[in-house]
Amino acid sequence: MNSITIARPSMVQPVDPIWRSIRDEAMEAVNRDPLLAAFLYSTILNQESLEEAVIHRLAERLAHQDIGSDLIRQTFKAMLDDDPEWSTTVRVDIQAYYDRDPACDRFIMPVLYFKGFHAIQTHRLAHWLWNHGRRDFALYLQSRSSSVFQTDINPAARIGKGIFLDHATGLVVGQTAVIEDDVSILHGVTLGGTGKANGDRHPKIRRGVLIGAGAKILGN
Repeated sequence: MNSITIARPSMVQPVDPIWRSIRDEAMEAVNRDPLLAAFLYSTILNQESLEEAVIHRLAERLAHQDIGSDLIRQTFKAMLDDDPEWSTTVRVDIQAYYDRDPACDRFIMPVLYFKGFHAIQTHRLAHWLWNHGRRDFALYLQSRSSSVFQTDINPAARIGKGIFLDHATGLVVGQTAVIEDDVSILHGVTLGGTGKANGDRHPKIRRGVLIGAGAKILGN
């Protein structure tokens, strides 16, 4: 008699050490301070992936009566579907905070609390929108990020992976600026233009550079 084997779905989950650490840290935080349980469950523990957690947190922070959290969440997911590389980028950005910020001793901290991390992920969405011809939505996110995170990053600016924006307050990045991978920028920094009406007029920051607080770098 022939036997029939019924395939069972695999229970093996992809290895994702940063996400696993963040979930462990969230549970530890719940145990330390149960008053934060609802926040930590909705933002981290009830999410299926790191991408979902970051998107949820940013959508809640950027939400406004003009454009609500659901629309922002949908747009982030559209970006992720179109550009899966964001999954790698967001993890490299989190690792940058953990490695370079002495005040960051848990992976969960940038995701929940650090506006520099939130600002750079918002810019990544705005840049994707800009490159897909949706410039008004991109400019809206630039404006919203300026209001919420006190950063002003033009959506056209090109920014690499592993970016650490420490504090981030007062950061200005112009339209034709380029920031390569593994750059660290402290608060109050301006990457400004030369005064030309158009064309390539903003700084190019090369890989691994550290820019100190209050620095003003003008021109190409």
